[in-house]
Amino acid sequence: MVLRTLLAAVLGSTMSIAWAQQATAPAVVTIYAAGSMSGALTAITHQYTAESGQKIDLVTGPAGLLLDKIEHAAKADVFISANMAHPQRLTAEGNAAPTVVFARNRLCVQARPDVGLTTDNLLDKLLDPNVRIGTSTPKADPGGDYAWELFAKADSVHPGAKQVLEAKAQQLVGGPTAPQVPAGQNAVKYFMATRRVDVFIGYCSSHETKPDSTLVQVELPANLSLSADYGMTVLEQPQTATTRNAAYRLALYLMSPEAQDVLTRYGFTPVARLATASR
Repeated sequence: MVLRTLLAAVLGSTMSIAWAQQATAPAVVTIYAAGSMSGALTAITHQYTAESGQKIDLVTGPAGLLLDKIEHAAKADVFISANMAHPQRLTAEGNAAPTVVFARNRLCVQARPDVGLTTDNLLDKLLDPNVRIGTSTPKADPGGDYAWELFAKADSVHPGAKQVLEAKAQQLVGGPTAPQVPAGQNAVKYFMATRRVDVFIGYCSSHETKPDSTLVQVELPANLSLSADYGMTVLEQPQTATTRNAAYRLALYLMSPEAQDVLTRYGFTPVARLATASR
């Protein structure tokens, strides 16, 4: 409750408009969101539409590329990135409301079972010349930035690791020139199955609520662990006052316990539940 009250104060008084004021057909609200959020946000927005009647257009992809589209006049009402820097940039430019933390994630490594990857041998496996590494694309996708942050952190544990890992890493997803993946196939699973890579550095969250039994997912050891704060903001250039009000109402709903509870099923850490538990 404290977090919801604080968010309402930060994002603006328009959030306090009651559901009863939505008597007319609501405008479509467009969300631009990090691709890692596609599963969770699809579930949350379907839930919200069922409860409120609000129509939502959910556009997901590499957050860096989405930011570029927004800065080049793409229509978006709410922006959710896998880092805080992208939405904060829009806030600093005067193009968006203050940025809030929407959810938290962690970095994990996926591998085929035959690799024998564990938390204890993770760095040794990554440095093994015979183990091929896949990552997202730095700058275009925060997932790639976090992978490079991991490489830098590894250098403090094993001097020289940063240079080795950066040279080995194949930037396979999230960039404008990423290799094509057959329609309907998961990119990470595809590159694993075709033996292009043996491990992939990404998030601990998932697009599905059930674990993928075909791959092994390993947590980073404590000395290499990395977390990711997801930032959310409301854009300041909606086409109409109706769209603007609807965007703020949606933003408040995304921070509600009802929406945040969905995040746990996809492997995210919901900030609203954290705040409630700490009281």
